[in-house]
Amino acid sequence: MALAPLAPSTRNLIDGRLVEASNGARFENVDPATEERLGDTADGTKEDMEQAVAAARRAFDETGWSDDAPLRARCLRQLHEAAVADKEALRSIVVHEAGAPVSLGSYMHVDDPIDMLAYWAEKAESHRPETRMEDVPFLGRPQGRILRREAVGVVGAITPWNVPLYLNIAKIGPALAAGCSVVLKPAPDTPWSATHLGKIATETDLPPGILNVVASSDHSVGEILSTDARIDCVTFTGSTATGRRIMACAAETVKKIFLELGGKSAHVVLDDADFAAVLPFAATTCVHGGQGCAINTRLLLPRSRYEEGVAILKAAFEGWSYGDPKDPRNLQGPQVSRRQQERVLGYIEAGRREGARLVVGGGRPAHLERGFYVEPTLFADVDPDSTIAQEEIFGPVLCVIPYEDDEDAIRIANRSRYGLSGAVSSASDERALAVARRIRTGTLAVNGAQWFHVDTPFGGYKQSGIGRENGQMGFEEYLETKVMAVPAGFDAG
Repeated sequence: MALAPLAPSTRNLIDGRLVEASNGARFENVDPATEERLGDTADGTKEDMEQAVAAARRAFDETGWSDDAPLRARCLRQLHEAAVADKEALRSIVVHEAGAPVSLGSYMHVDDPIDMLAYWAEKAESHRPETRMEDVPFLGRPQGRILRREAVGVVGAITPWNVPLYLNIAKIGPALAAGCSVVLKPAPDTPWSATHLGKIATETDLPPGILNVVASSDHSVGEILSTDARIDCVTFTGSTATGRRIMACAAETVKKIFLELGGKSAHVVLDDADFAAVLPFAATTCVHGGQGCAINTRLLLPRSRYEEGVAILKAAFEGWSYGDPKDPRNLQGPQVSRRQQERVLGYIEAGRREGARLVVGGGRPAHLERGFYVEPTLFADVDPDSTIAQEEIFGPVLCVIPYEDDEDAIRIANRSRYGLSGAVSSASDERALAVARRIRTGTLAVNGAQWFHVDTPFGGYKQSGIGRENGQMGFEEYLETKVMAVPAGFDAG
């Protein structure tokens, strides 16, 4: 597939204007598939972030944005239309800076995420902020009550590099629909998926300051969103370690927080499953370099059919196509950076050291001389308590773990500090669903069914996060709750 020429907007969006960094600094953006410099981006400073926060605070406090649902819906529809018109530019950006396989563009990286803006426009229009509750007695007299759900205020949104355009939209969309103003801080590995979206936003009727985008190579610039008292809510997607830091910083001003963090999801394959039909798909652990929080990275096989299953998995991993993300035959590209490549290889070495059986892969691919690639890697005989079975690797690595019976499989699946996603496969939908009900995760795929959609609330149990993204529940993350007592019989209109 021929990509559009790479022509990103590289300036930050602050108070309705596209601007360079206040000190003129820029930082490099590198293509992870070639290790070559793509270009550079305005390197936002702490002063720039302070200006963006001030603009967002002023826009929320001093304009009618939060009360003007028709304006919000119109702006989101305009943003959707403008993004559709510039879709091929966005596709080229995501493939180049994130190393995202072009074959995945329509589903998880570009087309579907852009269309999610239409969903949020409808939410802005259909939301009814006030609901009359039933009258209740108090000291012998009836009392009326109005339940009000209104915008939380100024939102600080911090996004990662793995599916950058989707996650930028997944935070901007509901926050704007709810009536909030937003300051977006993207990951420095994928800045253009945010700065170009900021440029597109200037083509809409969004009031100045309602949406701000500050890219920066300095992680402390993003931390301002967690510490500044002018920010009412912080939404973050990324590692659990960073999520803990955000929680600690936000505690000083008791901000509302929404965190979508790590995962170590388990696919439980029951002993009656059709192994030949189910197990080849386990190689999709390697999709986009395994750089997805909800990917199933632990595969639980019944001991009674264990070697049969490992043999099928070995063939699937050996036949997996990976390499240049611009080639539509590949579903796996590079890791996003050398740092991430070395991190993944470090985990693979830990697996070897701790006694897991390396079946396929385990290193840098010899046939790819440049790029931050890691071979599709399959480990068998993995101890459920080992490093590679407990920590999020975020690479193309699958850990195969044997179990004795259904009860043992459920125990192993739940033996994790994470609880984001997972899957269960069986010849019986009823049996698979019975197991799925006992696995403590936020989403589960039963017998190949898929849950991902803009109206599906996504998030996790335990250290996989707090709150839900997408759907009605995701919309409500950006609302506060108010109850107003009124005289009984009063009609607020």
